[in-house]
Amino acid sequence: MAEVKVTYDKTVDAAYVYLTEPPALVKSARTYPCDPVDVDGMINLDFDEQGRLFGIEVLAASY
Repeated sequence: MAEVKVTYDKTVDAAYVYLTEPPALVKSARTYPCDPVDVDGMINLDFDEQGRLFGIEVLAASY
């Protein structure tokens, strides 16, 4: 089972949740942008070639 890893880049105020291990070996085939009303930022879902969710990017993460 893969370990979840979370990174945060303060300079761009973005967090990334890696759902696979190791993250560098997974290529994004499709990104689905979400803009939920309850969130003051943007969430991007990254999917691999098989359609599996492998990462979540949260922009404006400090809110």
